[in-house]
Amino acid sequence: MMSKYLILGGGGSFSINLSHYLLDKEETKEVVGVGRNFLRASFFSLDIEKRRNYKYYPLHITYELDLLLELIDQIKPDYIINFAAQGEGAVSWKNSWRFFETNSMALSRLTEALASKKYLKKFIQVGSSEVYGSVDRPVREDDPVFPSSPYAASKVAFDFYLISIFKHLGFPASIVRPSNAYCPGQLLHRVIPKSIILGLQNKKLPLHGGGRAEKTYIHASDLSEAIYLMIHKGDPGKIYNVGADKPTAIKDVVALCAKSIGKSIYDIADIAPDRLGQDSKYWLDSSLIKNDLGWEQKIDLESGINDVANWVIKNKEELFKISTDYFFRG
Repeated sequence: MMSKYLILGGGGSFSINLSHYLLDKEETKEVVGVGRNFLRASFFSLDIEKRRNYKYYPLHITYELDLLLELIDQIKPDYIINFAAQGEGAVSWKNSWRFFETNSMALSRLTEALASKKYLKKFIQVGSSEVYGSVDRPVREDDPVFPSSPYAASKVAFDFYLISIFKHLGFPASIVRPSNAYCPGQLLHRVIPKSIILGLQNKKLPLHGGGRAEKTYIHASDLSEAIYLMIHKGDPGKIYNVGADKPTAIKDVVALCAKSIGKSIYDIADIAPDRLGQDSKYWLDSSLIKNDLGWEQKIDLESGINDVANWVIKNKEELFKISTDYFFRG
C-alpha cells in the first residue's frame, strides 16, 4: 500500500533527512513538509525540493492552525511526524512562555482536532532526552522525568497529554525520545557544525564547563530509521528511547570535529564557564526499541562527524558567509 506522510517542523535538518529516507522507500506515495519558514538554501535543505513526490508548505503551527488543518484535510496523510518545537534548553530561560505556547499548547490544539480524522493511522511525536534531566545511568522509558529547563518541561507536558488522549480516547500517538541528533544541514550554532566551521576559519569554540558534560549522539539517518520502524512495526501508545549505547563528553565530540579537519582540540577550542541549567549527563537505554522493532545504531560518532565535515567543506564558501554571531548563538 502506498503511504502518505506529513512532517511538521519540516524545514529542519532532521525532518529533511527523514523526508529523503521516506522518499527512498518504494511504498512512499508522497511526503509533505510543513514548517514555519520557507525552505532554506539548497545546501541546507540538501536539495529535498528537487525530489519527486515531495512538497513543502510554509505554515506556522501556532498562528496558522486553521490553514494547517485545511491542508491536512486536503492531503489526508496516513502518518504525521512532528518535529515542530520551539528552541532548545540553553535558550529557553528567556521568554520561556513561548516554549509552552508552541511545544504544549499549539500541539495540544492540533492533536485535539486530529482526533476526529479517520484517515490518520499514526501520529509520531519527536520528544527529547532532556525530559529525564541529568542522570548517572541509562534511563528507561518508564523512569521518572526530571526536566531541568523550560524547554524540557514544555516537551514533557505534551508527552503527558499524548499519553492521556491515547489511553482514554484511542488517539494513535507514539513518542520517540532521541538523544542528541546531528547531520549535514544542521543549524550552525549546534556544537558539531560550529566546531568544524570555526576550526576551518582558525577561530576557537568556547567550550562551556571544559566540555565535561556528557551526551549521547546519533546521526539523523539512524533516527529516521527508528521513526520508520515505529510507524510500520510499532504499536500506538509506546514511548521509545533512541540513542547511542554510551554517552560522550562534549570535549571528546569537539576533539573528533577537530580530527575531521586535521587539527587538534587545542586548535579549535577554549575553556568557558558552564551554561545555566546545563545537565551533566544525558544517557538513554534504547533496549526497548532494539528488542521490539529491531533498531540498531549504524553510524558511529566519528563516521557521522566526518559526514558533517564533508558537507561543511563542500559548502564552506556559502557557510562562511553566514557564520555570524547570530548563527553561533548559545
